Amino acid sequence: MPKKKIKVLIIDDSALVRKILSSAFENARDIEVLGTAMDPLFAVEIIRAERPDVITLDIQMPRMDGLTFLKKLMSSYPIPVVVISSLTKQGSEAAIKALQLGAVDVVAKPDSSIEQNLSQLSAEITDKVRLAASSNIQPLITRGLTKSTEST
Repeated sequence: MPKKKIKVLIIDDSALVRKILSSAFENARDIEVLGTAMDPLFAVEIIRAERPDVITLDIQMPRMDGLTFLKKLMSSYPIPVVVISSLTKQGSEAAIKALQLGAVDVVAKPDSSIEQNLSQLSAEITDKVRLAASSNIQPLITRGLTKSTEST
């Protein structure tokens, strides 16, 4: 019996990044791209209809930023999320906040030559998506979200 594919939804305002990530996942036999969305508001309908196993999420987007969306998602519809953003360099405030809000992992987008460098990160990203798919995600409320983290 064939192993079930990991269904991924890509949320990023950059068409180029959506294309690169889609190609990386299509090259992985165990991952299927359910769809892509240019911002979280477009993604909501896909999430409700398709129920992805994992979401990749950018932080800087129009209409709603990724951290705000992550907080809402984890409190009502917890799904494993890998944040992929230029703001999530190791130890950055955005990376720490994403993890506090429930992201399984973070990947920093490269500063220059995003097409070439993001393609080089494709093995790391697909590995993180695989790990995220096997994680046990719980709503923020049951994980003890405190007032101090809730207001930031």
